[in-house]
Amino acid sequence: MANRRMFSRDIVCSDHFLDMPSSAQALYFQYGLEADDDGFVSAPKKIIRLTNASEDDLKILIAKGFIIPFDSGVVVIRDWKINNYLRKDRYTPTRFKAELEQLDTVDDRYQLHMTSNGIPISNHMVGITDTQVRLGKDSIGKDSINNKGGKSSRFIPPTVEEVREYCLERGNNVDAQCFVDFYSSKVSDKY
Repeated sequence: MANRRMFSRDIVCSDHFLDMPSSAQALYFQYGLEADDDGFVSAPKKIIRLTNASEDDLKILIAKGFIIPFDSGVVVIRDWKINNYLRKDRYTPTRFKAELEQLDTVDDRYQLHMTSNGIPISNHMVGITDTQVRLGKDSIGKDSINNKGGKSSRFIPPTVEEVREYCLERGNNVDAQCFVDFYSSKVSDKY
């Protein structure tokens, strides 16, 4: 592993990065220092404890798309290749071959392999927050009135296939089944 690490200003000075709490930003920097030459961090929870960060900081980094988690507990820094460039004579390949094989590199950013329908092969935690729709308490469970003064029909949640098509149009990596299941659990909790 190299002794020097870089951070691109395009990443760490972006509004998207600076909107995170300073503890999540610090955790990102620490992950960058501890990562191997391919951007993999072998013990992300250990680093959380060493830096007095919290699990929420890790969740924020995942939800904002700065790191990609794997079922093995390893994480990879998504923008590693933007942040760092290593000469071939100083490069040591990662020992996390199975995880590396699950990734594609698009515009120097890691992303999970996609199936033919645009869904990641592996189900990892996804940030559902950017696709949630908030309804006021007044409109839940009541008929709403449309523009013409008549009553409109009750809201019908979208199907998994409709969510999948919408996510493909937007180009995000939301697992449609997870989204529908999450939405259904929230609606059923209210009744």
